[in-house]
Amino acid sequence: MTNKRTCLYDKHVALGALITPFAGFDMPIQYTGIIDEHNAVREHCGVFDVSHMGEVVVSGPDADKFINHIFTNDVNGLAAGKVLYGMICYPDGGVVDDTCICKLADQLFLMTINASNIDKDVAWIEQNAEGFNVTIENKSEAYGQLAVQGPEAEKMLEEVLGLDCKDLKFYEVKCLKQDGVDVIVSRTGYTGEDGFEIYGTPEYIVKVWDKLMEAGVKPCGLGCRDTLRFEVGMPLYGNELSDKITPVMAGLSMFVKFDKDEFIGKEALLKQKKEGVRQRLRGIELDENAIPRHGYKVLKDGVEVGEVTTGYRLISTDKSCAVALVDESIQMGDRVDIQIRKKTFPGTVVKKKFYDNHYKK
Repeated sequence: MTNKRTCLYDKHVALGALITPFAGFDMPIQYTGIIDEHNAVREHCGVFDVSHMGEVVVSGPDADKFINHIFTNDVNGLAAGKVLYGMICYPDGGVVDDTCICKLADQLFLMTINASNIDKDVAWIEQNAEGFNVTIENKSEAYGQLAVQGPEAEKMLEEVLGLDCKDLKFYEVKCLKQDGVDVIVSRTGYTGEDGFEIYGTPEYIVKVWDKLMEAGVKPCGLGCRDTLRFEVGMPLYGNELSDKITPVMAGLSMFVKFDKDEFIGKEALLKQKKEGVRQRLRGIELDENAIPRHGYKVLKDGVEVGEVTTGYRLISTDKSCAVALVDESIQMGDRVDIQIRKKTFPGTVVKKKFYDNHYKK
């Protein structure tokens, strides 16, 4: 089966990007190198093609009520122009997907979902819409999307793209018209830096990409997208969240509003919060240079207590760190080992956030 390609695929090839299959798409992993691109986002500005992500529009008289039914966070009373992060869960508390929901106007929401989950998510959303007066539209093919990230992101949107977004605060969104095209811009991202995500027609996104390239903005691939999000403790679906790893296990209960009347998974998650869970995600900082990979075993006193979900030699701090799903008995400050091939490397259990984010509040 042939992989899909985003509207910017030819641009990536022309730039000499390393292309690899990801979530059913042929996507750029890197251009000049992961370290170079990572540092550009931390220090200046980089742009990511995230057109592979899915977009679902929910509208209608029951839109707020329906979103609250399937979403762990609470959109009740949410003003237009605001964005919320949260999870869509199964009845047992497992995660269908994590998502950002933008309230574009009264009774109108845009949900951004992970590329690998588009078909599954849309089916789940439609399946659970019975009895609600809502319209659900899968707009994933209609939108291209760019993430412009870094301390100079606002300047690039203003001076290069002519998008007036300096009034947007963190996790706010606005709808614009540019050259007769409807454009959505949110002050969000997946890097821990200030930045924006731009949604528009594929043709518009190609033009925006070209303008940013002409201005010298660094093109960035999925490789540094992962290193950036990992440093600031953001989860990746399939690693830190899954149908087996709940928001409570992942330490994301702040995005689960238990005071809502109901939502799918509430009963199971509330039970986990009250009674505890058998496993929980923890951060681990190794004493030595090593690269702990997904699936590597975590040991305590020679006994296996969990496994790594994501690990890297951090680019921003030059430390070897991992996030691991471990037994609940493993606490902050504990000494553990990670087995990397035939050798074990000692480390300390720490917070999952290894680097401070720099959002514009």
